[in-house]
This record gives sequence, C-alpha cells and structure tokens, in this order.
Amino acid sequence: MEVNPKQRRRHSAEFKAQVLAACAAPGASVAAVALSFQLNDNLVHQWRRGRGASPAPPATSTTVAESAPQFISLSLPPLPPPSAPAIVTGAAVAAEEIRLEFKRGAIGVSVTWPVSAAADCAERGFARC
Repeated sequence: MEVNPKQRRRHSAEFKAQVLAACAAPGASVAAVALSFQLNDNLVHQWRRGRGASPAPPATSTTVAESAPQFISLSLPPLPPPSAPAIVTGAAVAAEEIRLEFKRGAIGVSVTWPVSAAADCAERGFARC
C-alpha cells in the first residue's frame, strides 16, 4: 500500500481572508482567483460558504437581503355590471389590468392579467382576491 507523500496544506485565516477578498472584487472569477493562489476552486467555494474559514469581516458589496416570502394582498376595484358598454379608452386599459412584478436581484418577472379574469388569476396562484 502506498502512502501519499503530499501533506495536506493548512492555510492561515489571513491567507483565507486575502483569497476571499480577491473573490469579492468586481468581475472576479472564483476559478481564476483559486488558480492564481494555486488552490482548487472547490476549496475556495467552501471557504466562501463559510466551511473551513474563520469569520471574516463582510466585504462591501451590494447584495440582496434574503427574506421570507410574504403574501401581498391586493384590492381590486369592483367590476362593472355586464350590461355596461364595452367602450374602453387607452387610459382605461391600464386601469383594467392586473400587473404583477416580481424581482429578486437582477432577475425580474412581470405578469399582466385582465381585471375581467381576476378569478382565473387567483386560481393560478398569482393573487388572492
């Protein structure tokens, strides 16, 4: 049986902080930073997730705070009686639709739904009326 002569390296907290600071730089790639410090990128990813690193001071970056999902109640105007004329102006069209926008970080989703089908919108789970 052969024994691996290469010993496991131990890295100081200062070295880990230096690597993590390089990863936090704008446009930095974890793989490129790991390569420049002669490290495996999986190890650097573990350090970034908090495994194997002493707590470092948080980097000054703009991150989205994680929060629990919350229900947002919507109040809809009452629907006109069915016998009302179907003449709709351009300004009234914007008021006659449900528009939902969801954003998380840089990703956004927009859903537009006619007010006349608000019940269908609620059935699909977009809103509860």
